[in-house]
Amino acid sequence: MGVINVTPDSFSDGGQFLSPDSALAQARALIAQGADILDIGGESTRPGAAPVDAAEEIARVVPVIAAIAGETDTPISIDTMKPAVARAAVAAGAAIWNDVTALGFSPDSPAVAGDLGCRVVLMHMRGEPRTMQAAPRYDDVTAEVCAYLSERASIARAAGVAREALWIDPGVGFGKTAAHSLTLLAQMDRIVGLGFPVLLGVSRKRFLNAVDPTAADAGDRLGGSLSAALAGARAGVAALRVHDVRETVQALAVQAAIADAAG
Repeated sequence: MGVINVTPDSFSDGGQFLSPDSALAQARALIAQGADILDIGGESTRPGAAPVDAAEEIARVVPVIAAIAGETDTPISIDTMKPAVARAAVAAGAAIWNDVTALGFSPDSPAVAGDLGCRVVLMHMRGEPRTMQAAPRYDDVTAEVCAYLSERASIARAAGVAREALWIDPGVGFGKTAAHSLTLLAQMDRIVGLGFPVLLGVSRKRFLNAVDPTAADAGDRLGGSLSAALAGARAGVAALRVHDVRETVQALAVQAAIADAAG
Protein backbone atom coordinates (compact mmCIF):
# COMPACT_ATOMS: atom_id res chain seq x y z
CA MET A 1 0.00 0.00 0.00
CA GLY A 2 1.65 3.20 -1.22
CA VAL A 3 0.97 6.39 0.76
CA ILE A 4 -0.10 9.67 -0.83
CA ASN A 5 -0.84 12.40 1.70
CA VAL A 6 -2.79 15.32 0.23
CA THR A 7 -1.96 17.47 3.25
CA PRO A 8 0.29 20.38 4.15
CA ASP A 9 1.44 18.88 7.45
CA SER A 10 1.91 15.09 7.34
CA PHE A 11 5.04 14.03 9.17
CA SER A 12 6.89 12.64 6.15
CA ASP A 13 5.53 14.02 2.87
CA GLY A 14 3.35 16.94 3.95
CA GLY A 15 2.94 19.55 1.23
CA GLN A 16 4.49 17.47 -1.55
CA PHE A 17 1.25 16.24 -3.15
CA LEU A 18 -1.34 18.91 -2.35
CA SER A 19 -2.35 19.50 -5.97
CA PRO A 20 -4.29 16.83 -7.89
CA ASP A 21 -1.65 16.89 -10.64
CA SER A 22 1.23 16.19 -8.26
CA ALA A 23 -0.77 13.52 -6.43
CA LEU A 24 -1.68 11.82 -9.72
CA ALA A 25 1.95 11.86 -10.81
CA GLN A 26 2.94 10.26 -7.50
CA ALA A 27 0.21 7.64 -7.91
CA ARG A 28 1.58 6.71 -11.32
CA ALA A 29 5.08 6.49 -9.88
CA LEU A 30 4.05 4.29 -6.96
CA ILE A 31 2.11 1.93 -9.24
CA ALA A 32 5.15 1.65 -11.52
CA GLN A 33 7.26 0.81 -8.45
CA GLY A 34 4.94 -2.03 -7.47
CA ALA A 35 2.19 -0.60 -5.26
CA ASP A 36 -0.87 -2.86 -5.13
CA ILE A 37 -3.06 -0.30 -3.30
CA LEU A 38 -2.90 3.50 -3.03
CA ASP A 39 -3.83 5.11 0.31
CA ILE A 40 -5.02 8.71 -0.01
CA GLY A 41 -5.19 10.91 3.09
CA GLY A 42 -6.44 14.48 3.48
CA GLU A 43 -5.87 14.95 7.22
CA SER A 44 -2.61 14.39 9.05
CA THR A 45 -2.71 11.96 11.96
CA ARG A 46 0.87 12.60 13.06
CA PRO A 47 1.36 13.19 16.81
CA GLY A 48 0.13 16.68 17.67
CA ALA A 49 -1.75 17.18 14.39
CA ALA A 50 -4.69 19.59 14.37
CA PRO A 51 -8.04 18.32 13.03
CA VAL A 52 -9.44 19.28 9.62
CA ASP A 53 -13.15 19.76 8.94
CA ALA A 54 -14.92 17.33 6.62
CA ALA A 55 -15.52 19.86 3.85
CA GLU A 56 -11.82 20.72 3.61
CA GLU A 57 -10.82 17.08 3.72
CA ILE A 58 -13.29 16.21 0.94
CA ALA A 59 -12.01 19.11 -1.17
CA ARG A 60 -8.47 17.75 -0.81
CA VAL A 61 -9.07 14.06 -1.52
CA VAL A 62 -12.01 13.73 -3.92
CA PRO A 63 -10.35 15.34 -6.98
CA VAL A 64 -7.28 13.17 -6.43
CA ILE A 65 -9.26 9.94 -6.00
CA ALA A 66 -11.38 10.71 -9.08
CA ALA A 67 -8.29 11.44 -11.17
CA ILE A 68 -6.52 8.23 -10.09
CA ALA A 69 -9.64 6.10 -10.50
CA GLY A 70 -10.11 7.54 -13.96
CA GLU A 71 -6.91 5.98 -15.27
CA THR A 72 -6.10 2.89 -13.20
CA ASP A 73 -7.78 -0.18 -11.70
CA THR A 74 -5.39 -0.13 -8.73
CA PRO A 75 -7.57 -0.17 -5.59
CA ILE A 76 -7.75 3.15 -3.76
CA SER A 77 -8.00 3.46 0.00
CA ILE A 78 -9.30 6.59 1.75
CA ASP A 79 -7.47 7.28 5.00
CA THR A 80 -10.09 9.12 7.04
CA MET A 81 -11.96 8.91 10.33
CA LYS A 82 -14.99 10.85 9.07
CA PRO A 83 -17.97 8.97 7.58
CA ALA A 84 -18.88 11.92 5.34
CA VAL A 85 -15.41 11.86 3.81
CA ALA A 86 -15.58 8.09 3.36
CA ARG A 87 -18.90 8.43 1.52
CA ALA A 88 -17.53 11.08 -0.81
CA ALA A 89 -14.33 9.13 -1.42
CA VAL A 90 -16.13 5.87 -2.24
CA ALA A 91 -18.44 7.77 -4.59
CA ALA A 92 -15.31 9.13 -6.32
CA GLY A 93 -13.78 5.68 -6.74
CA ALA A 94 -12.23 4.51 -3.46
CA ALA A 95 -12.74 0.85 -2.55
CA ILE A 96 -11.31 0.77 0.99
CA TRP A 97 -12.03 2.84 4.10
CA ASN A 98 -8.88 2.99 6.24
CA ASP A 99 -9.98 4.37 9.63
CA VAL A 100 -7.48 5.13 12.40
CA THR A 101 -10.38 5.25 14.89
CA ALA A 102 -11.73 1.80 13.93
CA LEU A 103 -15.15 3.31 13.12
CA GLY A 104 -15.19 5.06 16.49
CA PHE A 105 -15.00 8.73 15.47
CA SER A 106 -18.74 9.13 14.93
CA PRO A 107 -21.76 7.15 16.15
CA ASP A 108 -22.71 6.92 12.46
CA SER A 109 -19.42 5.38 11.33
CA PRO A 110 -20.31 1.66 11.68
CA ALA A 111 -23.64 2.08 9.87
CA VAL A 112 -22.01 4.08 7.08
CA ALA A 113 -19.36 1.39 6.66
CA GLY A 114 -22.08 -1.24 6.42
CA ASP A 115 -23.97 0.83 3.89
CA LEU A 116 -20.93 1.50 1.71
CA GLY A 117 -20.08 -2.20 1.41
CA CYS A 118 -16.38 -1.49 0.88
CA ARG A 119 -13.40 -3.05 2.62
CA VAL A 120 -12.71 -1.46 6.01
CA VAL A 121 -9.44 -1.25 7.93
CA LEU A 122 -9.90 -0.99 11.70
CA MET A 123 -6.87 0.52 13.43
CA HIS A 124 -6.00 0.69 17.11
CA MET A 125 -5.20 4.14 18.50
CA ARG A 126 -5.02 5.13 22.17
CA GLY A 127 -6.42 8.67 22.43
CA GLU A 128 -6.46 11.03 19.45
CA PRO A 129 -3.67 12.50 17.31
CA ARG A 130 -3.16 15.70 19.28
CA THR A 131 -2.64 13.87 22.58
CA MET A 132 -1.98 10.21 21.79
CA GLN A 133 1.74 10.34 22.60
CA ALA A 134 1.24 11.92 26.03
CA ALA A 135 2.62 9.08 28.17
CA PRO A 136 0.55 6.14 26.85
CA ARG A 137 0.39 3.18 29.27
CA TYR A 138 -0.58 -0.48 28.90
CA ASP A 139 -0.42 -3.52 31.16
CA ASP A 140 -0.05 -5.82 28.13
CA VAL A 141 0.00 -3.82 24.92
CA THR A 142 -0.54 -6.76 22.57
CA ALA A 143 -3.39 -8.24 24.57
CA GLU A 144 -5.10 -4.86 24.85
CA VAL A 145 -4.71 -4.14 21.14
CA CYS A 146 -6.09 -7.58 20.27
CA ALA A 147 -9.08 -7.14 22.58
CA TYR A 148 -9.88 -3.72 21.17
CA LEU A 149 -9.65 -4.81 17.54
CA SER A 150 -11.81 -7.87 18.21
CA GLU A 151 -14.44 -5.68 19.84
CA ARG A 152 -14.42 -3.15 16.99
CA ALA A 153 -14.68 -5.96 14.44
CA SER A 154 -17.77 -7.26 16.24
CA ILE A 155 -19.32 -3.79 16.19
CA ALA A 156 -18.58 -3.44 12.48
CA ARG A 157 -20.09 -6.82 11.70
CA ALA A 158 -23.21 -6.00 13.72
CA ALA A 159 -23.58 -2.86 11.57
CA GLY A 160 -23.53 -4.89 8.38
CA VAL A 161 -19.85 -4.98 7.38
CA ALA A 162 -19.07 -8.42 5.96
CA ARG A 163 -16.41 -10.35 7.84
CA GLU A 164 -14.42 -10.84 4.65
CA ALA A 165 -14.37 -7.07 4.16
CA LEU A 166 -12.66 -6.40 7.51
CA TRP A 167 -8.95 -5.77 7.96
CA ILE A 168 -7.16 -4.80 11.17
CA ASP A 169 -4.13 -2.62 11.94
CA PRO A 170 -2.36 -2.64 15.33
CA GLY A 171 -1.56 1.06 14.99
CA VAL A 172 2.18 1.04 15.54
CA GLY A 173 3.15 4.49 16.83
CA PHE A 174 -0.44 5.60 17.53
CA GLY A 175 -0.73 6.16 21.28
CA LYS A 176 2.26 3.91 21.92
CA THR A 177 5.81 4.40 23.11
CA ALA A 178 8.70 3.03 21.08
CA ALA A 179 8.83 0.08 23.47
CA HIS A 180 5.12 -0.63 22.88
CA SER A 181 5.60 -0.49 19.11
CA LEU A 182 8.59 -2.83 19.23
CA THR A 183 6.65 -5.26 21.42
CA LEU A 184 3.79 -5.31 18.92
CA LEU A 185 6.24 -6.09 16.12
CA ALA A 186 7.83 -8.86 18.19
CA GLN A 187 4.38 -10.33 18.91
CA MET A 188 2.76 -9.68 15.54
CA ASP A 189 1.81 -13.34 15.27
CA ARG A 190 -0.77 -12.70 18.01
CA ILE A 191 -2.36 -9.93 15.92
CA VAL A 192 -2.32 -12.12 12.81
CA GLY A 193 -3.85 -14.90 14.90
CA LEU A 194 -7.08 -12.93 15.27
CA GLY A 195 -7.95 -14.22 11.82
CA PHE A 196 -8.34 -10.95 9.92
CA PRO A 197 -5.95 -9.67 7.24
CA VAL A 198 -3.48 -7.33 8.96
CA LEU A 199 -2.34 -4.01 7.53
CA LEU A 200 0.94 -2.88 9.09
CA GLY A 201 2.20 0.69 8.94
CA VAL A 202 5.75 1.18 10.19
CA SER A 203 7.18 3.33 7.41
CA ARG A 204 9.41 6.20 8.61
CA LYS A 205 7.72 6.26 12.03
CA ARG A 206 9.19 7.96 15.07
CA PHE A 207 9.73 4.76 17.08
CA LEU A 208 12.59 3.98 14.68
CA ASN A 209 14.38 7.09 15.94
CA ALA A 210 14.39 5.57 19.42
CA VAL A 211 16.43 2.67 18.05
CA ASP A 212 18.70 4.90 15.95
CA PRO A 213 19.06 8.36 17.52
CA THR A 214 20.70 9.64 14.33
CA ALA A 215 17.43 9.17 12.43
CA ALA A 216 15.64 12.26 13.76
CA ASP A 217 14.45 13.14 10.27
CA ALA A 218 11.74 10.90 8.79
CA GLY A 219 13.68 10.64 5.55
CA ASP A 220 16.58 8.99 7.39
CA ARG A 221 14.55 5.96 8.51
CA LEU A 222 14.50 3.82 5.37
CA GLY A 223 16.68 1.05 6.79
CA GLY A 224 14.62 0.79 9.95
CA SER A 225 11.38 0.92 7.96
CA LEU A 226 12.49 -2.00 5.80
CA SER A 227 13.63 -4.05 8.78
CA ALA A 228 10.30 -3.55 10.57
CA ALA A 229 8.34 -4.26 7.39
CA LEU A 230 10.20 -7.52 6.81
CA ALA A 231 9.51 -8.57 10.41
CA GLY A 232 5.83 -8.00 9.78
CA ALA A 233 5.91 -9.91 6.52
CA ARG A 234 7.58 -12.88 8.24
CA ALA A 235 4.80 -12.83 10.83
CA GLY A 236 2.17 -13.05 8.11
CA VAL A 237 0.72 -9.56 7.74
CA ALA A 238 -1.37 -9.15 4.58
CA ALA A 239 -0.20 -5.68 3.52
CA LEU A 240 2.39 -3.05 4.34
CA ARG A 241 1.56 0.66 4.27
CA VAL A 242 4.73 2.37 3.04
CA HIS A 243 6.17 5.56 1.60
CA ASP A 244 9.12 3.83 -0.10
CA VAL A 245 7.40 1.37 -2.42
CA ARG A 246 10.30 0.42 -4.69
CA GLU A 247 12.64 -0.35 -1.82
CA THR A 248 10.01 -2.32 0.10
CA VAL A 249 9.08 -4.40 -2.95
CA GLN A 250 12.76 -5.18 -3.48
CA ALA A 251 13.29 -6.15 0.17
CA LEU A 252 10.27 -8.46 0.10
CA ALA A 253 11.47 -10.06 -3.14
CA VAL A 254 14.91 -10.78 -1.70
CA GLN A 255 13.36 -12.20 1.48
CA ALA A 256 11.15 -14.49 -0.62
CA ALA A 257 14.10 -15.56 -2.78
CA ILE A 258 16.10 -16.49 0.31
CA ALA A 259 13.16 -18.51 1.64
CA ASP A 260 12.86 -20.31 -1.72
CA ALA A 261 16.58 -21.09 -1.75
CA ALA A 262 16.31 -22.57 1.72
CA GLY A 263 13.69 -25.01 0.42
